[in-house]
Amino acid sequence: MDFSVLTRPTRTSVPATITRVALGLALVGAGISHLTVAREEFQAQVPGWFPIDEDVTVLASGAVEIALGSSLVVLSRWKVAVGLVAAAFFVVIFPGNVGQWLEGTDGFGLDTDAKRFGRLFFQPVLVALALWSTGAFRAVRESLTRD
Repeated sequence: MDFSVLTRPTRTSVPATITRVALGLALVGAGISHLTVAREEFQAQVPGWFPIDEDVTVLASGAVEIALGSSLVVLSRWKVAVGLVAAAFFVVIFPGNVGQWLEGTDGFGLDTDAKRFGRLFFQPVLVALALWSTGAFRAVRESLTRD
């Protein structure tokens, strides 16, 4: 793979740019809520099997969300790299969503097994949005076909 694709300027459509900025702002908002008003709610969602303290996990993931969200909004030259990192982040936190479903933990209106299970299908959508809105899908595909 040609790693220069990570920093090469890429053009994205207006809908993709709007989606990238909206996703970034949503991540910043979620990150801020991790650190403030919803801190306890997020702590309750950390799976019991996760080996790191719930509060540390919530604070760290909130900080990462703020950094990723800000990067999606302002680092347009690096948007492919940021898109790949954001997609990876959504994959990394997916086990927490599975844990919430398996452990039956209520949070953010997810108070039934059906709602918690339904949420699992939203995570791949976030991964796809991060990759599409940043041009990462196209950039990686083009890089792989050139090799």
